[in-house]
Amino acid sequence: MRLPLTSSLPLALLAPLLYLPNSAQAAVTVYNQIPFGQTQSGTAGTPQPTLAAYDETVLQPPALPAEPYNKEFAINLQRDAGAVGGLSIPHKTASFFGFSIEMSVINQVLGKNSSFIQVPFLNLMANLQERAGHVLIRIGGNTQEYAVMVDHLDNGRAIAKEKASLTQTTLTPAVLYTVDLFYIAANISQFVNVNWFIGIPFNDTNWRLQIAENGQRILGDKLVGMQVGNEPDLYARHGHRPETYTPMDYNNEFGQLIQALKDNGNIPRIDGMLVGPSLASADWTPEMVWDTGFINTYLEYLYALTVENYPNNNCAAAFGTGAVQDPQENFPRYLTHNAGVDMVKKYLSSTMIAQQANKPFIMFETNSASCGGFPGISDSYGAALWAMDYGFQMAYSNFSNALLHIGGQNVYYNPFTAPPTNQSSFNEWTIGAIYYSVLVLAEAFGKSNTSQIIDLTGAIGANEFTPAYAIYENSVLSKVALFNYVDDMGGTRGPSDLKVGLNVPAETGSVKVKYLEAATVSTKHNITWAGQTFGNKFEVDGRLKGDLNVVTITCSPSATTAGVNTCTIPVPAPGFALVFFNTQDEFTGLGQAESSFTTTAWTKNHNTATVDPKVLETSNGHSAKDRIGMGSTSKKSAVGNGASTGVRVASAVVLGGVVVGMLSVLGGMRW
Repeated sequence: MRLPLTSSLPLALLAPLLYLPNSAQAAVTVYNQIPFGQTQSGTAGTPQPTLAAYDETVLQPPALPAEPYNKEFAINLQRDAGAVGGLSIPHKTASFFGFSIEMSVINQVLGKNSSFIQVPFLNLMANLQERAGHVLIRIGGNTQEYAVMVDHLDNGRAIAKEKASLTQTTLTPAVLYTVDLFYIAANISQFVNVNWFIGIPFNDTNWRLQIAENGQRILGDKLVGMQVGNEPDLYARHGHRPETYTPMDYNNEFGQLIQALKDNGNIPRIDGMLVGPSLASADWTPEMVWDTGFINTYLEYLYALTVENYPNNNCAAAFGTGAVQDPQENFPRYLTHNAGVDMVKKYLSSTMIAQQANKPFIMFETNSASCGGFPGISDSYGAALWAMDYGFQMAYSNFSNALLHIGGQNVYYNPFTAPPTNQSSFNEWTIGAIYYSVLVLAEAFGKSNTSQIIDLTGAIGANEFTPAYAIYENSVLSKVALFNYVDDMGGTRGPSDLKVGLNVPAETGSVKVKYLEAATVSTKHNITWAGQTFGNKFEVDGRLKGDLNVVTITCSPSATTAGVNTCTIPVPAPGFALVFFNTQDEFTGLGQAESSFTTTAWTKNHNTATVDPKVLETSNGHSAKDRIGMGSTSKKSAVGNGASTGVRVASAVVLGGVVVGMLSVLGGMRW
């Protein structure tokens, strides 16, 4: 039995429903960081931006397009999907975007252990659940390949890392985890409707199956799939396999793993549970795997076909080898419709093959650039525009889902990031611009599980800087998404604003519009969705703040076509507009989710912290040299454990284990 988040029962009554590894001794404490008035008098207020997730690099917006482009254009829209050619498959989930969390940093994102769950994370998921019904999250990445289960870790941790071997190409650390990893996930799914993917270690064929055993036993039907191999086309490069490793070798090993799962006895669900091949699309193409007979051979065992891809990489900067790319030079490449189109087109035959096999096709890991992203790009409003366009393009191209990757505090591209450990008592979380992309697409797809997407850009004569999509639900026009990548570069607003005329049947008298807005494409701050914001750096508790602002636009009879009304939608430069044709759509009145979580977890009795300046310089607990030695969480990030020393506090309170057999939430929950 699961109680919905809208239950009015006292939170303490939910305790028996939670999964506890030792229920007679453990309590679950949902905790949060409460911001204090931050002062500096030989002490520390806000951490210096030495970690990528808090970097303040701001790039220059790209110059205006060299060639004139149409700032006023019309889109003729059909009400009925049957009159429209080229629509996508019906998307059976509104939760198109989900998250891929690098296994080695789940303590930063989800919580220290099953007794301590991060409140901002719960609130961010609650906002998506309100819009999509559920959220997909994958725990894995490169670090899953070296994952080893142990009986115990010190200090109540569910995850720890061992130092990487210098012979490992990507400096991937070995992840040690306890069974509590699965209880963290299970307890989160009791608060918010999260469904999980996990990854079976595949760095060699001495299968370590505890992750599958415990995942199925503890997560039950909240476990929707198990990944078999992460980027096997890179195994030869990473030293997992010999240089002669081929797609057929992977195919054969997939079968060997299936046999091991069958022989295990503690893994009851195998049919329809496995995902692969999760290629990086670097050294192999998906077609090379399909040509081995992979799909037909393993069809009954497959949940989905998966790939992983990034548009670029920042690996030279992350690992100190090769030519470092200039973010300023790369920025314009993200601010164009062609960016998403070019990424997706190599998968078009594979999405068709997946449909023929009646299997979902999932972009299992992606983000703005591998090896942590780019400063000034990955955390900018421009990245939010890019991610929305990319998401719509994948949906239009018949991807079923896409998972945005989350690393630790030393990456730029996170949708959200907890504060450094030694700042967690007086700073809150930091939102990444692309979290807004996830929120917006959830509203665009709606809850009908019937949404079909079409890219209108080429048909309407718009150019690469002004793409547009239409969304049909239940075979009826539901919404239109309008982009404007052009930036007036901080000058007088207006010269590059769009006026888009939506020509619709005359019964459409008005529409409602929500805008995702920011001052420039390069800004990291003050991003708003329909007038509301999660806050800026170290201000985020996972709840939207401010007043909801939804614009109503009246449609006028067409001067040239009888029976047609024109709704003229302004789109600022830069900007994004989501147009609702059903003015009674529940999302037109939705801002902050009705259900949210709040605490009063105090870890100090007054509002200052004294921090060793040297510790502040390396506020995740490792110097730059030490972080390289520890190794990256994957080839896509370079993150330490988040452990730190040197914070001296006046006093502290214990945050867990104080109520036997009962859920202890400091401050409670607001329903």
